[in-house]
Formats: sequence, C-alpha cells, structure tokens
Amino acid sequence: MPTVSDRPGALLDVLLAGGRRADRLTHVEHLPGRPGQHADWPRWADASLVAGYRSMGVERPWAHQVEAAEAAWSGRHVALATSTGSGKSLAFWLPALTAVRADRAAETLAPGRIESARTRGTVLYLSPTKALAADQVDGLQRLLDASRANDVKVSTCDGDTSFEERKWVQEYADVVLTNPDFLHFALMPNHRRWARFLRNLRFVVVDEGHSYRGVFGAHVALVLRRLARLSAHYAPAPPAGLSEAPRGMDRPASDNLSASGPSGPSSPSGHARPGSSAGAPRNRLTFVVASATTADPAASAGRLIGVPSEQIVTVDTDTSPAGRKTFALWQPPEVLGYEAAQARAAAANDPAADAALAESLLIDPTAHDELGLMSDPDEPATPGDSPERPRRSATAEAADLLADLTAAGARTLAFTRSRRGAEAVATQTQDHLRVVSPQLARRVAAYRGGYLPEERRALEQALRSGAIRGLATTNALELGVDISGLDAVLIAGWPGTRMSVWQQAGRAGRAGADGLVAFVAREDPLDTYLVHHPEAIFAAPLEATVFDPANPYVLAPHLCAAAAEVPLRQSDLAVFGDPAAVTELLGVLVARGALRRRASGWYWTHAQSAAAMTDLRGSGGSPVRVVEAGTGRLLGTVDAASADGSVHDGAVYVHQGVSYVVETLDLRDGVALVARRDVDFGTWSRSVTEIAIHGIRDEEESEAPAPVGSAPSGDAPTGDATGDGPTAEPAPGDEPSVPRGSAPNDAAHPAIQRWWGPIGWGFGPVEVTSQVVSFQRRRLPDLQILGTEPLDLPEHTLPTTAVWWTVPAEVLEAAGIDAETAPGALHAAEHASIGLLPLLATCDRWDLGGVSTAMHVDTEQATVFVYDAYPGGAGFAERGFHLGATWLRATRAAISRCPCADGCPACVQSPKCGSFNNPLDKAAAVRLLDAVLAYAPA
Repeated sequence: MPTVSDRPGALLDVLLAGGRRADRLTHVEHLPGRPGQHADWPRWADASLVAGYRSMGVERPWAHQVEAAEAAWSGRHVALATSTGSGKSLAFWLPALTAVRADRAAETLAPGRIESARTRGTVLYLSPTKALAADQVDGLQRLLDASRANDVKVSTCDGDTSFEERKWVQEYADVVLTNPDFLHFALMPNHRRWARFLRNLRFVVVDEGHSYRGVFGAHVALVLRRLARLSAHYAPAPPAGLSEAPRGMDRPASDNLSASGPSGPSSPSGHARPGSSAGAPRNRLTFVVASATTADPAASAGRLIGVPSEQIVTVDTDTSPAGRKTFALWQPPEVLGYEAAQARAAAANDPAADAALAESLLIDPTAHDELGLMSDPDEPATPGDSPERPRRSATAEAADLLADLTAAGARTLAFTRSRRGAEAVATQTQDHLRVVSPQLARRVAAYRGGYLPEERRALEQALRSGAIRGLATTNALELGVDISGLDAVLIAGWPGTRMSVWQQAGRAGRAGADGLVAFVAREDPLDTYLVHHPEAIFAAPLEATVFDPANPYVLAPHLCAAAAEVPLRQSDLAVFGDPAAVTELLGVLVARGALRRRASGWYWTHAQSAAAMTDLRGSGGSPVRVVEAGTGRLLGTVDAASADGSVHDGAVYVHQGVSYVVETLDLRDGVALVARRDVDFGTWSRSVTEIAIHGIRDEEESEAPAPVGSAPSGDAPTGDATGDGPTAEPAPGDEPSVPRGSAPNDAAHPAIQRWWGPIGWGFGPVEVTSQVVSFQRRRLPDLQILGTEPLDLPEHTLPTTAVWWTVPAEVLEAAGIDAETAPGALHAAEHASIGLLPLLATCDRWDLGGVSTAMHVDTEQATVFVYDAYPGGAGFAERGFHLGATWLRATRAAISRCPCADGCPACVQSPKCGSFNNPLDKAAAVRLLDAVLAYAPA
C-alpha cells in the first residue's frame, strides 16, 4: 500500500491501486494553487481583538476579509462569497465585535446613565444548522479569550436551550447564535421578551447563505423581513428634526445614524463607531451574507434580505492561499461474475455467494432495506430486476477508496447522499480495515444528522486532532464547521449543484495545502453523464441561488405570522413584495378567516400561534418519532412526508445496524411503535399518484411567465409513485382555514400552453394527490417477493407547479408505439427527464416528482408531467418549460447512449419509483422522444 508523501499524485496513486483500478478513472483535472494576498488591519478595528487574532496565528488578514469588514463597518450590506476555508468569519466578527466593544466602552465611560445600557449594540448570527452555530460559538469564545475581551457576552440559543438559559440570553447577551427555525418559532412570536436585543440589533450575519435556496430560501427570506420589521418597530425614534422613516429594512442615512446616535464615543481603538464613514449609504441594521462561491451573490443576498442588489457590496475575489487540487472523476466498475454469483447463491446456502449476489444487485447485505429514512439515493433503483450488467454501487466503491486512503495515512472525508449511506460507508470501511488492523478500523466513523450534539462535537474534535482519520458524512459537514488539514475528499454521488461540489471539494487541502478530490458516480443518468463530460463540472458556470419570496404559498402564512407579531399596516406591505400583490393576498386571507381587516391594518385574532402554519424546511409537518414499544426508548425520527412509506405498519426499520419491525403507526400523535426483531426480509412500499391541472390557456392568450432567475433552486427530499414524487400536508391541528398551500396560486400564475406542431408544452399550477397503498416483503439478499399486504393510509395532496408535454395518438402511432408499449415508453421518458433536469436547474432529482399516463383526463392525450416537490413550486419545472427542447435532447441522448439493452439505473430506472420501475420500455422511449423532438424548434 503506498503511503502519503509530498510527491504530487501520491494520493491518486492510492486510489488507482497500482493500476488495478485505472479503468475506473474517467478524467483527472489538475487545479492550480494560488498565493495569498494580505492587507493591513483596519484602523477602526478593536486593538484587543487584533491582538487576539495575532495570538491565534493571524498576523495580517487576507485582503478580501478587510474589504468585507470595511463595508460592514461603514453600514453597508455585504455579500461575501469566497471559497471554503477562506476565513469568512473574521470578515464579519471583526466589525461586529468591534461595534459591541465600542458600545461597552461607552457604557463604561458613563456608568450611571441608563441609556448607555439600553443602546448597547447586539449581533445576531444565523446558520442553517445547530452544529454550525455551536462550532462558531466555540471559535468565537476562543477569540474572545485570546483577546481578553470577556466583556462581550456570547451565547447560542435554539430549541434545545433551557428556559433559564434563554432568559439570561434575552436579558444580557450581546451576540446570539441561532438558526432561522428558532427565529420563526420562538424569538419573533415572543418578541416582547427580546425587546432589548431587537431594539439594539446592529448586525445580522447570515452564514452559509447559498444553502437558503428554493422554498426553504423563500421562507428564510420572509423570516428575515419579519426580523427587520420587528427591529425597526423597537428602534429608537429619530431625533427631533428628522422625519420618521418607514418600517422596513433600510432607512435614510440620517435616520440610520440616529439609531446609534448622531455622534458618540469612539471605539476602544480611538476610531469612529460603525456607520460613520462619509458618503456611504448606511443602514441602522447591517446584514452580512456569507456564502460559498456562487453566481451573482449580490442578487441572491439582496433577495434574501429584501433590498435591491445595488445596495449590496459584493466581495467575491478570494485572496486566501489555495493549494493544488487533483480532481478525479470515477465510475465504479461493472459487476463481474454476476451470472456466476446468481448460480452459486441458487445452488447452496453459501454466505459468500449471498454476499456476491447482494453486491451484484447493488444491495448492502448488512442493511436489510432502504427504509427507516427517506427513500435513499444510495440504494438500487430496482429491488428485484437488476440490469444485465450492473455497476458497483457508489457506496461500496467509496468504502473501498476510503479504506485505502485511511490505511495510507490520509485524513479523508467521504460525502454521501443520505444518513444511511454514511453509516454504510463507515461500516464497510471498518470491515475492510479490520482485516489489516483493528486499531485502524477504530479510526473510521460516521457523522450525520440525528446524533446527539455532544457526539457530533466529539467526532469533529477527533477529526481535527487526527484521532479519526476517515469520516463518512452526509452534507452536514459541507457547511462551514471548522475542519481543516484534510488530505482528501470523496463525493459519493452528485450532490445536486456545482456549488455543493466545490463546497465539499474545498474541504480537501484547506489552509493552502494540496489535496485530492474524487467524485464517485452512482448509476444515475446525471452522474453517468457528468463523469464522461468533465466540462459540465469544470467549465460550466456556477448556479445562482434562486428562490421566490413572492410565492403565495410561502408568503401567505408569513403574512399571518407578521400580523400576529405586530399588526400589519399599509406602510409595511412593501417589506414583503409588491404592495398590490400583497394586498390581494391579504384579501384572500381575510376572506378565509385567517386575518381580520380594520381601518388601521390587518390583525391576527386567533388563539393559535400563526408561526405554526409555516414549515420552513418543507418536511410536511412535525417528524414522526420512532419509539421502541417495550422500553419507550426513542430510537430516532422520520420526516412526516416520508413516514407513510417508511414506518407503516409492518415496515422494517433499521437503526445503527439493528432491525426493528413497526407494530403501529399513529399519524395523529406522530409516533411509530417498533419491536426489536431479527428478520431476513426488507419491506418496500408502493404508492399511487394522480395529478390535476388548474386550467390551461394557450400562450398567445396569456403571456408566459418569465423564468425565475437564470437557474431556479431549491432543496428537500422526495418520494416516488407511478408518478415519481412526494406530497406534503399541513401539520395536524385546529388551525384557521389557511393551511400551507392555500394561497391563490392558480390565480397568480395561470396554466399556459405552447405548441410544437401537434406536441403541447404546458406549465402551471397542479394538484398532486398521492397515497401509499401497499408494501412488499422481499427476502434478503436475493429479494424474492415473500408477500404483498395492503395498507390503509390517508391521501396526501401537494399544490405545486409542473411542466408537462402531450403527444397525440397519431404521433405515437407514427413512432410505432401502440397501446401496449405507450405506458412503458412514457414512464421511461419521464424517469430519464427527471434525472436530466438538474443539468438545467439548480436542483437534483430528489427535488422533483413525475407522473406519466397514456391518457390524462385534463389534456385528453398521452402526457408526461414533471413537478416541483414543494408547495407552490420552486421554479424547477418552470425552468424545464422554458428550455424544453434542450432538456429533451439531453434526455434522449442519455437514454440512447447507455449501453444497456432494456434500461438500467444509468438511463431510465429511478431510485425512487413507487411502482417498482414497471413498466419501462427503453427502446420505445427513444422512439417517443425522437417523434417529439422532430417538432421541436431549432
């Protein structure tokens, strides 16, 4: 086994295993390093903080850190978009903490004045995860200790914070680190308890801003608008002679100055307080949005915080040093001896033969099934009908590579697509290494959501110290948790966007060192395409982080929440979008009894919390708890949207390698009771899906909506049906009649249709109804069907947007597609098109759903639908509508170029098909797409 050295390419040699794996390497990209560019510390910077940074090894900051810090100090909103490990935290903590210390100094200079304490500035830090906030508070406390700046009071505050701790934070904290969920569900509904903090809020740091995309991004954008509105509500009135500014994000420069006083004590280092730079537009409340490198960061940040992009200072030139990176594209091999493995397994009850067969079927024999979590992108597309020449799974391949890198002394992260994938990679890697050294096997672990906070902290520290050398993780470590000094990163499966790829790749060789990155393809049309088209990764521009805060399905419940916080006035409406559109939506809410209209504004008059109407992360309600029936022990949770398919009565649930069988699923109470049981079978649920269009008008009659940005975005997992996708349902409860998805989307965006000769292309609002109707038990590892049982579970309805195309009978007949082959042709084309749409939109296939039918009641023709897996839509289907010809040409190419005979996961099989990938007809799908594209515009 080679060992890691300073020789370039040593890590790649480890992967290639002396040439034995050379045929799996499809491309190598060598990315050059760059030197760092320093700058001087700003003159206004707090001297103690500067000394603290220097004692921690930061003698001089990078130029981009200073540029961003200067803009924030002057009161300008900042979009900071630089690579992983570029030191973004210094850029926002330096001005924010300097401002807090300046106010502390003012309080010290006038200790008897009450107003000194009342105007001491506060800082809010937001991250998408609790883990990142905890990591930031650790680093921040180290800085304050090194600076001997113990006068700054810092604390995290989230759903795990006790009442006593929360009360201390409300009364004393200068810097609070939390997440958007806590803002929405706890802080803003109880804003009077946070009046001190909100009144003095100076800086809001939005970290990992690129993660706020799609419907989640739209929710967070509206949460930030509500936050700014509350801060303005509590802000001191302007001094006499200054006009009252409207409530909202920004105020005139004079008014913004008034919030901290038109003049005041200097900072401890003798320089002016924030917002004092001459000539620059200044804000009472300054936002700093820190993100990975992305397209048009100013536009994304402006949409997120609710200001025009012209008011954003963009800092996107990374001046930190970067080492060279070797980026390998890797396709796992075809499984050899597949037929022989089948024969051996059939002839004898041989564990080795069973393991070989399971490997050829792309099944992890230790996992039993793919349930207990969301439908798993690491799992095989076809539980029973494997392709004739399957490839090894990305999970198994990543485990081999991680084992070799660990044995060679490399510190490595292996990113997987799911929690179960992370557990499987870690377990298989440990098994490989245990043969070599039991001690080495103990230096590999898994890291994912669902672990206790103390477990995650221990794993992070062990990785930093080198006690753990290999870590299999979900995208939980894609975000900015401070893990540096890594040698290599494995990416098992396309993570959805180029932004995510580069964010994950940035973990390799941080702090200017060289590093190796390997993208290991799954058997998926997009992954297969990418490893053979490296230009789609290395030459294509980054995606824009796009979301639509005006989506009425998202906006409606936030208007209710805002009215519950402080009654909405006419002057508030511009904070939430176009005043005319907001007024129209408020009228719907009033008509449905959600809000009450009075001459002075709109009021929430219900006893229930308005915040409970909004699910920021699109999980479809509160998670279902998985509880061991005999002991009452909580094993874990399952997203509400996937509970029907994964923890229904009789389902096998696997937790940390131990199998349980679900005895009862109580959806009302959100509890699945399970019993410990060793079983030799897995369970697969089956669902059915129907889709209805909300009216159609030809494009000539109604102008088509413009694309929502250059690359719509979003993020949430889905399921699949005979259509292929999820549904969402409001959380149960006695709420006013404005459930999620109740806004007048069909009125705001009427369905439209254009024509390619006889081929129809439509886009607009639809209603997707899905129901889990049965499940199969399949023996492991050969997956023989043992039985099918019906299920009596409720329907779920998802109001969303879809793109669809219709094919008349004469076009099908001309393509040689009859009534018998049409369902398989349409179904196969639907699957492949879902797999390829992420090339055009900032999403992955798990953000999409689909339905195909040989005769749809609304179109009266054969129709293929692809829809957004979010209430109200997220822009993905709209992107497909506007790029239909490009999309279908790529789909046709992916199917026709695949070497399989009848269809495989790399072309027409879907890893989330609710009808078990049946029927599918690859050859007929190619003929169908040829017939459709014959009418496409050039």
